[in-house]
Amino acid sequence: MARTFLAVVGAAYIFLAIWCAVQPDATARSVGFELLPGSGQSEYFVVYGGLELALGIAFIWPLRRKEDTVGALRLCCLIHSCLVVFRTVSFFQFSDIGRTTYVLAAAEWLILIGTLFIASKAALQPVTEQDESP
Repeated sequence: MARTFLAVVGAAYIFLAIWCAVQPDATARSVGFELLPGSGQSEYFVVYGGLELALGIAFIWPLRRKEDTVGALRLCCLIHSCLVVFRTVSFFQFSDIGRTTYVLAAAEWLILIGTLFIASKAALQPVTEQDESP
């Protein structure tokens, strides 16, 4: 179950990375960014393309190496905890937040809750069972 969940999260990040790299202007606009030529385009391409691709690969990695499942769950929990905290603070700090941002926030919360649920179940299993769980 943990590896399947991580694979779905990883696939979503890989999809977002490709979408942001292929259509940077459209995806940037959907979250309120205006890409300035040169540096702005480069930064968006790197962070929203490259970093999201790296996250996607990190989350699907346990499909290749089962023994890395717990580490990937910890990474997923760490990343989404930070995203949820900063996103929640941003809702109190800023106004005129668009629909896409609320959708992203909901997805971040769902991923965090799912990760915590799966990690809590994994923590109750003996180490040998964790390595063998799908």
